[in-house]
Amino acid sequence: MSQDRGPRRPRRLEKCALISASATVLSLTASGCVVVHGEREVLPSATRAEAAKALERFTTAYNKADKAYDASLDADHTTGALAAIDSARLKAGAANHPDGNPAHEPLELTDAKFTIPKKAGWPRWFVADTKANKGGTARWLLVFTRDGLEETWQAAYLTLVAPGKVPEFKTDQDGWAEAVPANATDVSVPPAGLSKDYTTYLQDGGKTFADGVHTSSWRALREKRSTRPGLVTQYIDEPLTNGDYAPLALRTEDGGALVFFTSRHFEKQTAARGASVPTPNKDVLALTDGEIKQSLTMEFVSNEVALDPADGQVSVLGRVQGLTSGKGE
Repeated sequence: MSQDRGPRRPRRLEKCALISASATVLSLTASGCVVVHGEREVLPSATRAEAAKALERFTTAYNKADKAYDASLDADHTTGALAAIDSARLKAGAANHPDGNPAHEPLELTDAKFTIPKKAGWPRWFVADTKANKGGTARWLLVFTRDGLEETWQAAYLTLVAPGKVPEFKTDQDGWAEAVPANATDVSVPPAGLSKDYTTYLQDGGKTFADGVHTSSWRALREKRSTRPGLVTQYIDEPLTNGDYAPLALRTEDGGALVFFTSRHFEKQTAARGASVPTPNKDVLALTDGEIKQSLTMEFVSNEVALDPADGQVSVLGRVQGLTSGKGE
């Protein structure tokens, strides 16, 4: 695929020019030029060089924002679930450390492997699978999206997956991957329904999801915490599926899909009469409105990555969750 060179300039038919396939493809025929619009043509979402540059620019912006505790410094490079989590983290950090992050350690992402789907329409997107100098041995999976040729690539999802758990993807002879439609019916759960099914599972259980840290173990932990003496903890789980929170899925080599999706979770702690809610840490307090007297409600945004097979239970491979707000009453 040729590199982007901006909008097509008017030309006489005998001087047709070839411009980037990402915008508009021109095919020369015996009679002149035939215009094929990029929004309808199946094309790679990015070149590998573009993907590498997007990852580099994200890392630079992320480090500047983390060092200064200033969300404006990487706002142009994040969106969706990651933006919600990251901006809240930086807001809390700035409230507690107005002079910047005293524990800043630059993030280093190495050994990057890019999986770029070939698709029609916007958003275009791709996955970067990297090693990092944080998070132990886990692989960092970042999903970058953009809604137009002139827009900046933004990281929408960040999940951590154990080594060896990232599946092999289906690719064509040129190495381009296949995007799975949100309404696909050839997997256990259509990607568009995963967030709703996941939040329903967290409330009611069921057989849709395989046992694991982010499914059965998390349900068990919440059940245990909800019955502590003198403190009632209630949980509400909501799907997030629209706009920048829309799920994105890649076809795996075995016919399933690797799906990135988002959910929202509320945790309300209410103390018994004569008792008090446990004092939250300073980062929670920085994001909490109101005075904590009898109860504290915390709102979290979580982004997940799941293996959605052609048949069988869905396995949640990774989940990154962050507090986005709180309310004391």
